[in-house]
Amino acid sequence: MADLAQGGFEGRCLCGAVTLRVAGGHDPRIGACHCRMCQRWSGGLFLAFAAAADAVHVTGRTRRFRSSPFAERGFCPVCGSHLWFREIHEDGRPGDYELMPGLFEAAADWPLESETYADRRFACLDLAGDHPRITRADYEAANPFIAGDDP
Repeated sequence: MADLAQGGFEGRCLCGAVTLRVAGGHDPRIGACHCRMCQRWSGGLFLAFAAAADAVHVTGRTRRFRSSPFAERGFCPVCGSHLWFREIHEDGRPGDYELMPGLFEAAADWPLESETYADRRFACLDLAGDHPRITRADYEAANPFIAGDDP
């Protein structure tokens, strides 16, 4: 179990049935995604930070949804809180976590790193700051395994 006194931090879902502890490799910057899949899942804007798979410890019952051939999304089956997005490798192994920052008080002051699918954002979500804004075309060109953002 993660030792929170050694620099780790903890978060939880809305009802508290799922606890996530991060102790180790993570990126304390938040990425935003405006693709149609993330808009449908989040209601408008997907926010996440990256954490190494071996740094994340999940307690409590969770559910997973395979949202595309290359990724799954995790959520609490009690309250429905979104917990993570994870890439699934070609051999079926899950990759690192992209965790929802709203679950963690420690993430409240973390900066925005980038916006993906920035050209697909809702008009009301014009995020301020000087950060990379990656278009759908540029993201999909750099990630050829993605066949569009709308399943």
